[in-house]
Amino acid sequence: MKALVTGAAGFIGSHLCEYLIEKGFEVVGIDSFMDYYPRSIKEANIADLRKDHNFEFVEASLLGVDLAELLDGIDVVFHQSAQAGVRASWGQTFKIYSDNNILATQNLLEACRKSPVRKFVYASSSSVYGDTKDLPMSESSLPCPVSPYGVSKLAAEHLCRLYHKNFGIPAVSLRYFTVYGARQRPDMAFHRFFRWALDDKPLEVYGDGEQSRDFTHVDDIVESNWLAFEKAQPGEVFNIGGGARITLNEVIEIIKEIVGRELEVQYQSVQKGDVRHTFADMTKAKEKLGYKPKVSIQDGLKTEYEWIRSLVE
Repeated sequence: MKALVTGAAGFIGSHLCEYLIEKGFEVVGIDSFMDYYPRSIKEANIADLRKDHNFEFVEASLLGVDLAELLDGIDVVFHQSAQAGVRASWGQTFKIYSDNNILATQNLLEACRKSPVRKFVYASSSSVYGDTKDLPMSESSLPCPVSPYGVSKLAAEHLCRLYHKNFGIPAVSLRYFTVYGARQRPDMAFHRFFRWALDDKPLEVYGDGEQSRDFTHVDDIVESNWLAFEKAQPGEVFNIGGGARITLNEVIEIIKEIVGRELEVQYQSVQKGDVRHTFADMTKAKEKLGYKPKVSIQDGLKTEYEWIRSLVE
């Protein structure tokens, strides 16, 4: 079996590539090293993968590469690449999101019409739900994103459904709920919190810290992709959460225990596009995929802390 992983040098993509190789797959990874965060971080993510004879890396953009050639011999596509970041998606930068999250997905789906694959697994986001009071969030809830990033992820998800319905592309969408763990992007909250703690700086929190998230460890996200490949019916959408909906203030208390000392917290104004709460109804994923998150928030935070500490030592 041969898999294509887009965004292969990223946080989730690099973990997924390793997992697939352990499963005996040949993996083609593609990444364009966009400058949302330093290239050196992504290079480190795939340093070991580059040494594996079952891994082929392509440095290119989905907007410019020969997709027919890229898809030649591919059995399954795991489409993880996207321009990330809720807060950075406003204003003139939205074109980066529309190009890389919407147009790139359409290009890839179009190419799959001529290069049939067994499954096309798309990495969507809980951001498609927006600031709903309909908790837990169900796949049947009306999507109503409150950020341009969320709009771009929902648009690409709709494209997956359209290409399945009209052209039979076996596309499945997984709505990830706040992913964390080793290799987490440097702009994400847990990464920043641990960095500040190690540098003996105050932890900066947007809002009052009582906003809550359904945090999902990257290992569980990776397994959900595998289950989607094995079991999901084309055209389906699934919530993928971690079963650990807690507030940021509660997370900070856990971080204090992990680092072994008190931490100063500075509260700042709420950012545009941030939602108050997320909470995944995972009934569908559990029943149809057999998905069950395994990593607790306490254990997951410990592993992320050890990884971040290794970067600064």
